Amino acid sequence: MLDPNVNRLEEARFFTAADAKTDTLIYPLPETWWSRPYEYEWCRSLAAPGDIALDAACGISHPLKFYLGGLCKETHACDFDPRIDSWEAIKQEIIQDVGQEALSSIIAHQGYSNVRYAQASITDLPYENGQFDIVFCISVLEHLRHVDQDLSLKEFARVVKRGGRVALTFDYPTVDLQQLYRAVESAGLTFANDFEWTPPPDAVHSDLWGRLYCFRALLKKP
Repeated sequence: MLDPNVNRLEEARFFTAADAKTDTLIYPLPETWWSRPYEYEWCRSLAAPGDIALDAACGISHPLKFYLGGLCKETHACDFDPRIDSWEAIKQEIIQDVGQEALSSIIAHQGYSNVRYAQASITDLPYENGQFDIVFCISVLEHLRHVDQDLSLKEFARVVKRGGRVALTFDYPTVDLQQLYRAVESAGLTFANDFEWTPPPDAVHSDLWGRLYCFRALLKKP
């Protein structure tokens, strides 16, 4: 059971129906993005104007990088998809994925123009050691093999500053929590606060691809 006295933003736990959520991050979020309203609201609570931030494996149309670009001191975003290097390709994917109105909202927001984009794998990031105050990796680890999850965590540990943070979300049970816990320690990172192993009764979930829960973890670099 989680300690009720700890900072709940820092708990490594499952999102629950009682958590804050947003249905709009620059543009209205599609209903099929079942966990994103909770994930993005959590990310908004962690980001700060003075941060140098990285949205790792950011996706092409997903809005977190654009939001961070409008908020943070400096924002970087990388993805393995080569389209991330082309604003024209990004625009086309936004229109195809979430519509013309979403693109108009992004352009009006202006944050997109402040983002430094890079085509890269999160297992081999093209950034300097200790470059970032915070690294976001949202709904990505479930798509990686265990070995690549381990490599990614080691890269996050390398590029984040001492005292910096790494914000992860991922699908469970696709990601094994025991394996993740060991990989975090092996990477030289620590969990910011209590760790929850079992979904509570009110855990947010989806049955679109079998029963999935969304887990979040805030890591720190000592």
